[in-house]
Amino acid sequence: MTEKMRLAGRTAVVTGAASGIGRGIALALAKRACNLALADVNDAGLAETAGLVMQPTAASTPNVPANVRVTQHHLDVSNRAAIAAFPAQVLAAHPGVDILVNNAGVALGGTFEQVSEEDFDWLLSINLFGVIRMTRAFLPVLHKSDEARLVNISSIFGVITPPGQTAYCASKFAVRGFSNSLRYELRGSTIGVSVVHPGGINTNIAKSSRAPGHLSADEVARAKAYAQKALKMPPDKAGEMIVQGIEKREARIFVGSDAKALAFLERIAPVKHWSMVERVLPKPQ
Repeated sequence: MTEKMRLAGRTAVVTGAASGIGRGIALALAKRACNLALADVNDAGLAETAGLVMQPTAASTPNVPANVRVTQHHLDVSNRAAIAAFPAQVLAAHPGVDILVNNAGVALGGTFEQVSEEDFDWLLSINLFGVIRMTRAFLPVLHKSDEARLVNISSIFGVITPPGQTAYCASKFAVRGFSNSLRYELRGSTIGVSVVHPGGINTNIAKSSRAPGHLSADEVARAKAYAQKALKMPPDKAGEMIVQGIEKREARIFVGSDAKALAFLERIAPVKHWSMVERVLPKPQ
């Protein structure tokens, strides 16, 4: 049996750490005595995550070692210059970086014809180019580790292709392809690559998603409420599952029975899988 990757004493950079899956990953890493450089544009949420990590008596964060070092960094992953400057900021506070978790992401509902070019570009600047630029910025640092891990959060929508998600699917399929190719390029180095495909995780991504401007407020609210119903797994549980996958050095990490089932369905019906899914989905109200 292969020994697990040691996380104690290492340092992880986690983007999108102010809430949701990013917070869940941060908490799971901290329980394993992994130091953290937490990044997000939401400073208040970032402070809340850091507070949860640094309060080991809190019910949600049992057994967090008291010596875990946590730093908070305001970072917009759509900002090329900010990303380029970020490794130096992290290294000013930590001796190195062993794990990079590219988790920050946004959602955008609407068909391709409904979504504006500006909104499409906005989503790609965060979900795709943020991942690529963070990877480029931190690879030289990761190469210095005796064992490093690059963890890119895709989605089950990086495997299946529902209508009304052309922008989101484009970004998450691209993250999957980028990660898979990079994994082969890094063979023989100390850097492993994991791509993560979460299913329905109960985060705020649906509530905070953008919608086409011509839709009424009622239409947007109904669409977001319908999408939110599919998000059931607590983000802390998702974070724990992802970190377990990191420990096992898994190349692909599917989070949730729904993600695993949908991935299997896509394999056996790569063209017709969504038509099959639609038959069992509840109808929007």
